[in-house]
Amino acid sequence: MSTCPNTGYRLPAARSRLAGMATTTSAHTPHPTPRGTPARLVPGVLVTAVGVAAAYALSLVLPAVSALVLAVVLGVLAGHLPLLPPSARPGLAWATRRLLRVGVVLLGLQLSVTRLLGLGLGTLGAVVSTVVVTFLGTLLLGRLLGVSRGLNLLVATGFSICGASAIAAVEGVVDAEDEDVATSVALVTLYGGLAIAAVPAVGAWLGLAGPGLGSWAGMSVHEVAQVVAAASPAGAAAVTTAVIVKLGRVVLLAPLVAVVGMAERRRCPDTGGRRPPVVPLFLVGFLAMIAVRSTGLLPAPVLDGAATLTTLLLAAALFALGTTVRIPALVRTGARAVLLGLCSTLLIGTTAFVCLRLFT
Repeated sequence: MSTCPNTGYRLPAARSRLAGMATTTSAHTPHPTPRGTPARLVPGVLVTAVGVAAAYALSLVLPAVSALVLAVVLGVLAGHLPLLPPSARPGLAWATRRLLRVGVVLLGLQLSVTRLLGLGLGTLGAVVSTVVVTFLGTLLLGRLLGVSRGLNLLVATGFSICGASAIAAVEGVVDAEDEDVATSVALVTLYGGLAIAAVPAVGAWLGLAGPGLGSWAGMSVHEVAQVVAAASPAGAAAVTTAVIVKLGRVVLLAPLVAVVGMAERRRCPDTGGRRPPVVPLFLVGFLAMIAVRSTGLLPAPVLDGAATLTTLLLAAALFALGTTVRIPALVRTGARAVLLGLCSTLLIGTTAFVCLRLFT
């Protein structure tokens, strides 16, 4: 997406591009269906459903790789192969915009205030400190490396919070290209995958075991699935601790995206156009779902179903977004993006270890 013009904030590139394609498609339809009606969305929604089903099935075979990451990959492949009819574009645009927000709202049902407070103030302080240092440090590193502002923000958010889910959430309020989203998710996959092997080995060398290793994994590894895989060699107690600590990072998604949204508003003065909201409505819903979960009234089957639905919705949005990505533009990001991912991974791992030593 281009920087904010004089007319105000513009929609992210994925949405504006897909919307343009949708308009072109309807102009060439002999009997066009009125814009925005459900019938126009059906082809794209069906394509998205097939992509999500494939991503979810693959994630069951490859549990260390989340369905969200696989959805982006499949979306990019579908976008480069002669598979997508022009009639699918409106539905893909709708999935990118709407399903993403619903998925982020439901993500709040995975978080409980009581469960997080059970970690203790020391661990919570370590989590907050690690997220803040990693986010700000990654932004600084990205500037030094000459990485684009959009990609820098996405990597900083994804690596400090919760990987692809955080990238998908912040994409709606930042000035980033489609390729920036795909690149940041690819970096999460690369370095999160390496962390699965590195965390147990380095943790043992550092003298971490059991819940201690779980806390470090939860604070330093990017995706939830990667956190579980990294903590598994240390036992069930380590995995439980790792997941709870990881969710402590996830709860910081709302304030972080709100801060980024306010920063974007300052960059895009109100000159008659649309600006990013101070706090997007879907983040309000995210916080409301945390409150609902914290009441303890929802039974386990409902929570399990909501977790699966959340994964499917976010995967759908990322698959649709992936279809707009073009590999040549992705490759142009080059070694600087890869180096940024490496530096950010080393930063969060080191910061997490130091903070655990200081606060717990």
